[in-house]
Amino acid sequence: MDDEPLGLLFSVLAALILFSAFFSSSETGMMSLNRYRLRHLQKHHHKGAIRAGKLLDRPDRLIGLILIGNNLVNILASSIATIIAIRLWGDAGIVISTLALTLALLIFAEITPKTIAALHPERVAFPASVVLLPLLKLLLPVVVGVNWITNGLLHMLGFDPNKQLDESVSSEELRTIVTDAGHLIPARHRGMLLNILNLEYVTVDDIMVPRNDVFGIDLEADDDEILARIQASSHTRLPVWREDINNIVGVLHTRNLTRVIDGQGLDRVALEREMESPYFVPESTPLHTQLMNFQKHKHRLGVVVDEYGEVMGLVALEDILEEIVGEFTSNLQDSSDFIFPQRDGTFIIAGTANIREVNKSLKWQLPTDGPKTLSGLILETLEGFPEGNAGLSIGDYRLEILQLEGNVVQAVKAQVRA
Repeated sequence: MDDEPLGLLFSVLAALILFSAFFSSSETGMMSLNRYRLRHLQKHHHKGAIRAGKLLDRPDRLIGLILIGNNLVNILASSIATIIAIRLWGDAGIVISTLALTLALLIFAEITPKTIAALHPERVAFPASVVLLPLLKLLLPVVVGVNWITNGLLHMLGFDPNKQLDESVSSEELRTIVTDAGHLIPARHRGMLLNILNLEYVTVDDIMVPRNDVFGIDLEADDDEILARIQASSHTRLPVWREDINNIVGVLHTRNLTRVIDGQGLDRVALEREMESPYFVPESTPLHTQLMNFQKHKHRLGVVVDEYGEVMGLVALEDILEEIVGEFTSNLQDSSDFIFPQRDGTFIIAGTANIREVNKSLKWQLPTDGPKTLSGLILETLEGFPEGNAGLSIGDYRLEILQLEGNVVQAVKAQVRA
């Protein structure tokens, strides 16, 4: 037996296994590339990304090329392994070569290279594109012929091979991408992006200042009272109504105060002249829509009304921006104004507190799809007005009414149920 040809056959077999590993890892690496990161790298003129992008523009041809190459080297490897085995062990070598080559291909040409490519797709796909791109040009007639046959078979089976997959991302998928971005996006920026996505699920009545808390000017009041309210205001815009808040006639900007107050006091004619027309907003308007409406109509304050035209409260542009970036003004109500922690782990909460603010402050999950205040939530759950200090459970939370005045719960003791 001549050892030299046998050694050469072993060398060729080893080379074919390496080629098989190359094609296997290339397939997994190319298909595992993050398409959005790939586009980003292409925009920054990354050569490897540009080559990979060209290959992925026609995935049917890329897969055809890889499979042609992989099957070709595997068949050649099988033939050479059989020749080697027969020379060494005779007819029994056929079985031995089949088992040995199968094990070798699985370990060295399939599982190991594909695992590496799945873990590091860019490090595999970009260098592989240097070989695959010219190889595709060289074997293009063969690849096109094979694809023509397979595409015809796909049409017969009811599939359209020319139909591209929809790579658009839904808001929920984008939310998952942002959440899982980790250190790639700073935590504060992730929070802002998630808040932007959440705007479509929140309406203006969720964040408005309720009508009972609206600070404004009643034209039916005397001059001294109006001046006192203007001087006591910490807001830049004040709603102005006549007799009742449902009759809002305008909005006064504090920058115009010098025009309505002269040396003799309040100039009512100037006051009504300097008022801007009120801007009314339906209570069910989603925040992302209202943000665009504020920008479109050049307003910063809206009067929230229900379906009957009754004034429900006020919403400002700053309120929507704070839903995105967090509170950034000093005149907003702090959680310490309506939530009072107790030593036993419970909380005394004002009944008029907004449920969303309670959830934000305590990291709770009280339902927000119904009433907007804690008092409203309790009364809706009880389906009436309790005669005394009633207790109830809502989800994972235990609530006890401490103070009830008229039809409003003023104070609640709350805790997470054990």
